[in-house]
Amino acid sequence: MRWDDADWRPWRPEEAAERLDGLDAPWCIAAGWAIDLFVGYERREHEDLEIAAPDDAFPNIGALLDGLDFYAVGDGEVTTFDDAPDRVAATHQTWGLDRAAFEWRIDVFREPSAGGEWICRRDDRIRLPYDEVIERTADGIPYVRPEVALLFKAKAARPKDDGDLNDALPLLGRSRRALLHDWIALVHPDHAWLERLA
Repeated sequence: MRWDDADWRPWRPEEAAERLDGLDAPWCIAAGWAIDLFVGYERREHEDLEIAAPDDAFPNIGALLDGLDFYAVGDGEVTTFDDAPDRVAATHQTWGLDRAAFEWRIDVFREPSAGGEWICRRDDRIRLPYDEVIERTADGIPYVRPEVALLFKAKAARPKDDGDLNDALPLLGRSRRALLHDWIALVHPDHAWLERLA
């Protein structure tokens, strides 16, 4: 199966939060939606919905989202866990297919972690306790702190990623900008964003 065999009709963050209520593991909305939740309003259209959670929490997520079939994603292909366990181990993205509607609903990032700490998959020197990685909206929706979302967005730095930085930056205090600067300098030492964050 290819990733484009089915269309995306993603859940919204509040739907994911409702479905994952009671999950006994740290999880959060990630990527562009996380920036929207941080700034407090929906700034742009989103093609998908990504969440992040420790890799070892994935079986519990799958159990709560039992109407979905999950596929590991990489190189334009999607593969069931049973068909290619090696591919699953080598990837972090996991798309959930609503089997009844044949539409993608959610992308679960299976993240490295140890001892209650999130570990950055781009550079394992970047680590934080989960209670410092996850922030919450006024109504309790967990989202990844913007510095983490923007660190991952820096790799591609597409126009929408530049827009995410533009909207988040005025709301980040000096220490948070410095943290993002240091992380990007570590992972992408010649990145164009560094001058803006200095």
